[in-house]
Amino acid sequence: MLKKYDTIYKSTSETGAISEAAEILKEGGLVAFPTETVYGLGADALNSDAASKIYAAKGRPSDNPLIVHIADKNDVYKLASEVPECAKILMEAFWPGPLTLIFKKKEIVPDGTTGGLSTVAVRMPSHPDAMALIKKSGVFIAAPSANTSGRPSPTAAEHVLEDMNGRIDMILDGGAVGIGIESTIVDTTSSVPTILRPGFITRSMLESQVGQVEFDKALFIQDPSVKPKAPGMKYTHYAPSGELSIVESETTPGKVTDSVIDTINNLVLSHEAKGEKVAVLATGDTSPLYKCKNIILLSDTDDDITVAQRLYGALRECDRVGADYIYSESFSGDELGGAIMNRLIKAAGHRIIKV
Repeated sequence: MLKKYDTIYKSTSETGAISEAAEILKEGGLVAFPTETVYGLGADALNSDAASKIYAAKGRPSDNPLIVHIADKNDVYKLASEVPECAKILMEAFWPGPLTLIFKKKEIVPDGTTGGLSTVAVRMPSHPDAMALIKKSGVFIAAPSANTSGRPSPTAAEHVLEDMNGRIDMILDGGAVGIGIESTIVDTTSSVPTILRPGFITRSMLESQVGQVEFDKALFIQDPSVKPKAPGMKYTHYAPSGELSIVESETTPGKVTDSVIDTINNLVLSHEAKGEKVAVLATGDTSPLYKCKNIILLSDTDDDITVAQRLYGALRECDRVGADYIYSESFSGDELGGAIMNRLIKAAGHRIIKV
């Protein structure tokens, strides 16, 4: 009998922890586990009842599809009715790793896992604990990020505990994750491979393998009614409790100009004069220029890899300091900076102050 209101919390280094988690998954329960991107909230992907528990635990809309995690590339053929040549090339180049591919699904994959779509999202994680759990359980694991819906994704087991204690059966603590933002998602069912969610695997990396790759137009549409083709395509996502706004230079997006710094400082002074708490998300290069009590560092210098690793933890830190208003610098480009900006824009509900 699974515990329903008492989350088991164990380190993956503890003897038997992976085996215990695997049994929970086989019995239809929920386990949070580390991947190289963020912590995932796992259930048996081919068990509709188990998948529905994920939506309930997260408070996640049922039309938001889940990603199925596998431990063997050949398992794609058990889940997908068609595997295009471009997908085979990308699997060979980037699996295991932070890349999710969209395929037309077989009947074996329940609609409860795919959000009612005729496609299935699949990835093969590179994290050793994730791979061990998939293999030990003997099931394909459907796993979105292990946070309540809309909140910043968890990059440490403590973040999972904040959101999921008492809602799920077990948390496996594998330490801090390496990448910090969710996998890149590519739709391979379209005539041209299409990025539905940017991530660590960038457009240029994909194009080096398969030629032309496009961004889905829905990434740039500010419409909460758009039905998501993949996780993370909803209008607002990854959000802290306070109101987050991005301050961006109109002439040089992604660059922290004097006008960006002056605008943030003026906004901070205005809020603090009213007794409101403010936090500023900044990099080490610019942080000394801000006049705010709560400066939260995204990186010690201006390194996108570190920013990605720290982003969600920084958004959660904003909640810990009780920030009513949060202001962030912007990032840009088709590479990792673009993926970071994608997450910030979602977290801010598309609030961007152009200066």
